[in-house]
Amino acid sequence: MFDTLSDNLGNVFDRLRGRGALSEQDVRDAMREVRVALLEADVALPVARDFINRVTEKAVGSQVLKSVKPGQQVVKIVNDELVAMLGGEDENAGEGAPLNLDVRPPAVVMMVGLQGSGKTTSTAKIAKLLKDKHGKKPMMASLDVNRPAAQEQLKVLGEQASVATLPIVAGQQPVDIARRALEAAKLQNVDVLLLDTAGRLHVDEALMAEMKAVAGVSTPAEVLLVVDSLTGQDAVNVAQSFSDEVPLTGVVLTRMDGDARGGAALSMRAVTGKPIKFAGTGEKLDAIERFHPARVADRILGMGDVVSLVEKAAEVVDKEEADKLAERMMKGQFDMNDLRTQLSQMQKMGGLGMLAGMMPGMKKAKAAMAQSGMDDKVLVHMDAIIGSMTRKERSAPQLMNAKRKKRVAAGSGTSVQEVNKLLKMHQEMGRAMKQIKKMGGLKGLASMFGGGGGAPGGMGGGGAPGGLPGIPGGGAGGLPPDLQNLLNKK
Repeated sequence: MFDTLSDNLGNVFDRLRGRGALSEQDVRDAMREVRVALLEADVALPVARDFINRVTEKAVGSQVLKSVKPGQQVVKIVNDELVAMLGGEDENAGEGAPLNLDVRPPAVVMMVGLQGSGKTTSTAKIAKLLKDKHGKKPMMASLDVNRPAAQEQLKVLGEQASVATLPIVAGQQPVDIARRALEAAKLQNVDVLLLDTAGRLHVDEALMAEMKAVAGVSTPAEVLLVVDSLTGQDAVNVAQSFSDEVPLTGVVLTRMDGDARGGAALSMRAVTGKPIKFAGTGEKLDAIERFHPARVADRILGMGDVVSLVEKAAEVVDKEEADKLAERMMKGQFDMNDLRTQLSQMQKMGGLGMLAGMMPGMKKAKAAMAQSGMDDKVLVHMDAIIGSMTRKERSAPQLMNAKRKKRVAAGSGTSVQEVNKLLKMHQEMGRAMKQIKKMGGLKGLASMFGGGGGAPGGMGGGGAPGGLPGIPGGGAGGLPPDLQNLLNKK
């Protein structure tokens, strides 16, 4: 969602870095362009103005202008201020703000926001996250008696996420539901009770009065405002209205994977004074993550987000499976089944676009992919081709003759040329395995990249190959050469 802002800022900073020395006027001119870029990204005017004033004040200091690389110093200042704007001034701002659940159970998390912002789905996502990643026992209760089938929706989501929901009692009002939910949570030894409150199409007195009454009954440890990122500048107005009436403790931004300009995310902390705690990144129940200001700032400035990439790899990659694959590769036993595993891991990690966007220096490669029309359908087509082969052909690709290739192409809805490309890719990867073996295997490869202990999924060192397909130092199962060549074109 920050692509346009990132491109605009990148152009400004490229010009700054290209100059050996900077004058005060150079910095002020650059900051004027940054201000325009922020306003175009729907950042609230007061927020953009304060940001530029702080950056300019620090950037025009003699220590910056007389440094060896003043352009880099200015970028560093902008990065630091972005982190501060997204996460506040505290020393842990870069790591994201955790939920305050260190209270006597059940800790009540109250979800508020306008209708259609994604409150109910976000409630289920957070409950699933607390259950799966933090070992908590959550329960959900819907207090939305206005929207048709809202309570049934939360019940269905609870079943999908394997999280308990409060039984529905027809005709019961929100305050009474909140009381019943608290009693049920205490009886069932629930750690966290999530209350999905009602929304409206706009902020009104009835909505605020209802939320205050529920808060008075439940005494929530957390009051999270759910805001749709796609609402742009209006999201800031909504946040302001809620923060004036309800004691918010944090913000949840939904649809962060959309094509919004990013102004809502950048303005939210400054407007509410509360941290963004979670970001919804998709429609699935596991598509939510803690909001890390430092990582988001790095992405905006084109520095990538390797930490998130490694964490994603650690979740996706089965270590035992990766170790087995590494052993097979070193023995020269890399077949089409192994290639299919690699492609599957890339898809699970978000596809080619996601991987390129999170890697430092890959912004131009991502743009080249978009320009060439290359997207994650390429991975789907490759998987279809391998799936159309027989078990014997997958284990021994050398059996693929002209007749077999025609059959596989017809079965996968692709062309013989695409089948040939995939087979060639497999051959080149096989040759790469043999080269790595000559260099001393994985240890030799790791030493080339300065590896050591190896991060999860074989990131840049002694980890198992196949963890991070397509990343230099990501183990022996890197991005196939045909794909890599296309990524390198500009």
